[in-house]
Amino acid sequence: MTSDSHSILVVTKDSKISALTSVMLAPPLFETEVINDFNLARRKCSERVYSIIIADYAEGEGADFASDVSDSLSTILLLTPGELFEEVSYRVESSGIITINCPFDQFYFYNMIKAAIAMQYKVQILSSQTTKLKVKMEEIRLVNRAKMLLMQNLNMTEQEAHRHIEKTAMDRSMKKTDVAQELIRTYG
Repeated sequence: MTSDSHSILVVTKDSKISALTSVMLAPPLFETEVINDFNLARRKCSERVYSIIIADYAEGEGADFASDVSDSLSTILLLTPGELFEEVSYRVESSGIITINCPFDQFYFYNMIKAAIAMQYKVQILSSQTTKLKVKMEEIRLVNRAKMLLMQNLNMTEQEAHRHIEKTAMDRSMKKTDVAQELIRTYG
C-alpha cells in the first residue's frame, strides 16, 4: 500500500453493493477489485495483501470468508444485515473484523473506509516494528550462542566473550552477527 493508492477487495454477490462501492471507491485514491465468488476471493487473498477487504454477509458466506482471511494484515469490513448485526458483530469482532450495518448510508460508509485506512497505517507501523524486533532477537540469540561457545571452548568469562566478539567485529569491519556465525561454525 502506498500513500497515493489503497488496494481494496470487495466480495459481494449483490450487484447494488458492487456498483455503489465501485463508484465510491474510485481511482486514483482507491484500487478496487470487485469479486462475486468467495472461493476466488480466498485465492486472491492468499496471493496478495489488500489494504482493505469488504465482504458482504451473503447469508453467512461472507462472515466465513472474513474469518478465514482475518489473520492477514488487511483491515476487514463485514457488511451485515441490521437484524443480525449484534450477533454477527459479537462473533467476529475478536478476530479484528469490523461490522458495518447494511444497507448503509454513503457518508457513514465512506467514514468507515477512512477509519479503515487509518487503521491500516497503524497495522503497517506495528508490522514493521515486529519485524525489526524479530531481527534484533535473532541477532541477540546468535551472539549469545557464540558467547556460550567461547565460554565453553576457550574458558572465557561472559564479559571476555562479549568483548572478543565486539573487538573482532570492529577489527574486521564486520557485524557482530557475522562474527557470531563464524564462531558458531568453528566451535558449534
